[in-house]
Amino acid sequence: MAMPQNSTGENGFCFAQTLDFSCPSPPPGEAGRTFTASSGREPSGTLLSNGMASSGVPSPSDSCAEPLCSATPPEEGTQFGQGIKYVSAEGEELACGWGGFTPGCLQLFNTSKGVLFFLCVASFLQGMTVNGFINTVITSIERRFDLRSYQSGLIASSYDIAACVCLTFVSYFGGNGHKPRWLGWGVLVMGLGSLLFALPHFTTGRYEARSAAEVGVCGGNQSLPCAQAASSLSSYRFVFMLGQFLHGMGATPLYTLGVTYLDENVKTNYSPVYIAVFYTAAILGPAAGYLVGGMFLNIYTEIGREVDIAPENTLWVGAWWIGFLGAGAASLLISIPILGYPQRLPGSQRYIVMRVSEAHQLKDGSHKKASDPDFGKTVKDLPRSVLLLLKNPTFIFLCLAGATEATLIAGMSTFGPKFLESQFSLSASEAATFFGYLVVPAGGGGTFLGGFLVNKFKLRCSGIIKLCLLCTVSSLLAIFIFFIHCPNMPMAGVTQMYEGSALPGGHLNLTAACNAECGCLRETYSPVCGSDDVMYYSPCHAGCRRVSENLRNGKKVYHECSCIEKPFLPGPGDAEAGKCTSSCAKKPLLLFFMFVVILFTFLSSIPALTATLRCVSDRQRSFALGIQWIVVRTLGGIPGPITFGSMIDKSCLLWQDQCGEQGSCYIYQNSAMSRYTLIAGLVYKVLGTTFFIVACLLYKPPPEESTAGSSDASENGNGDPQEHKPSLPAEEDI
Repeated sequence: MAMPQNSTGENGFCFAQTLDFSCPSPPPGEAGRTFTASSGREPSGTLLSNGMASSGVPSPSDSCAEPLCSATPPEEGTQFGQGIKYVSAEGEELACGWGGFTPGCLQLFNTSKGVLFFLCVASFLQGMTVNGFINTVITSIERRFDLRSYQSGLIASSYDIAACVCLTFVSYFGGNGHKPRWLGWGVLVMGLGSLLFALPHFTTGRYEARSAAEVGVCGGNQSLPCAQAASSLSSYRFVFMLGQFLHGMGATPLYTLGVTYLDENVKTNYSPVYIAVFYTAAILGPAAGYLVGGMFLNIYTEIGREVDIAPENTLWVGAWWIGFLGAGAASLLISIPILGYPQRLPGSQRYIVMRVSEAHQLKDGSHKKASDPDFGKTVKDLPRSVLLLLKNPTFIFLCLAGATEATLIAGMSTFGPKFLESQFSLSASEAATFFGYLVVPAGGGGTFLGGFLVNKFKLRCSGIIKLCLLCTVSSLLAIFIFFIHCPNMPMAGVTQMYEGSALPGGHLNLTAACNAECGCLRETYSPVCGSDDVMYYSPCHAGCRRVSENLRNGKKVYHECSCIEKPFLPGPGDAEAGKCTSSCAKKPLLLFFMFVVILFTFLSSIPALTATLRCVSDRQRSFALGIQWIVVRTLGGIPGPITFGSMIDKSCLLWQDQCGEQGSCYIYQNSAMSRYTLIAGLVYKVLGTTFFIVACLLYKPPPEESTAGSSDASENGNGDPQEHKPSLPAEEDI
């Protein structure tokens, strides 16, 4: 039976000319081509182009329906725009709009590319807010609201806690429900979380910074109040935690239902590319968050008010709240079009028919239970659905491999800037910018390239797992670069004695005869680089007595430093604010192989996600992604930074002293940091390689004869499903 070809592309809705299937009494004067149906059709209905039987409800695919694109639609259904009407074979409305409001102009976006655009904007905003703004402004929030480090850690963890709590519920019920509505409401909740996060700025009084222009200079006022009463501002941490909780709730549908909605509405071969674009936007979001957030932090938090301190001052608090206001408003706006999308895009039914099942075959055949149309619609099916996934070894080991990769990604994203800062003696802002330049091309490029390779070579599930294995082995080999490191810059009292000799037994001794009368405090850490190319803990510890400003770069210059000798000249030397610059010859090599590690780590992310979608039944895809995210977060995302942080802390040389209490680490021993990073990287990469090998060996694809006929249809974009009749019975179980 000859079928009309769609002339408008992948998800077009209108044929090039008015077409009609023959019916007993065609409308008079109809100027369309008539196609005669096969004489063997059953009287109860017509086999449609999407491979399903007509239910008798008027639809564009019904054998006795009106033309697919007609200026005078039938009475049934909703009319909009120029008379265009989309209904599924079951009579389901497929128009883009809100309720009865479905204007024709909106239908231009009722395509897979339109959905991809809005979901990319949503994932970009999520990444920019949660992984960009939060990490950028957390120090300013601690300073503004008198928070301890563990309290700010609880704020950051609230996002993952909310995601883990909501994942099972959202992925199970949302996967069998109206996905765009779940997605739209999720983005709206995420926007409310951002607005709530910015609220404390407007409900507290003005921030008053104590002037401390001369603190840190020898002989200056060195008194700092240590015995302060607990500030009531710290109670605002609960508001921040609630905002982060809303962020986690809102983002939960995005990376489960959003991925499956894209996968269901495009051809199988194009799905990895669409998902790769979606995840690339999510990776670019944090980069934008670091750049934009850093720009806002150079603006004083009380906008319009002049202060006598600079952003480099430890008492400075930037305008941390602006980014959250903008991201919150943008999220609220982007949720509106997402809420207007139909449960299925027009034309998507044919992709479901053409899809080849690659679900792992269980020995007892219980995987066929998930093919029941009524499976998963009630709570009582939840335990059985979980059991089916737990009995799928390929799915389990892909989840474990994802958890190991997530541990590395979470650890490196948290401590990557700190590694660069220590190895190359950079400032925190320089290291963050450097790391951003490294991650955007490697992470974003690797994510997109992974999806492109799956599509280019039309890989099946087993081939995709082998690609993941190849990427993991490549990054495993590249991670051996951490055998090398850059030497520490010499620092008086930390890496060497003030006179240049080595410290006995590695013990710190920041006090020397040259600064004994200065009364320097350990609480005032402000490193300076002396004219002798040695770093000092602070201007006070260098014995400096006067300060001026370098007109060329705006940095403070300290003079009459008794601990610094002028080269070739008698008398005290000078020092400049900031760390001494490193001239490490291994820097290009380290950066190149770090780029390779990040590239191959992200290169396997989309193929691994695609393999997860394909190794389970279609009706379990959303739920499977939800379970995978729970495993990845609980075993990887949450403990990853903790594991890396605890290992890196073992290499600390100089700890912050907060009035007798140990704070964060100021100086790391570069050789030990590289060694511990190598150990952590090797452990997780070896585990990931092992899990991918086991997943590949245990994967049991469907029998070849059940998919041979349909594989051609899935690869042919304009293929007619009815031309592959032998494949239809096998695909009814999908």
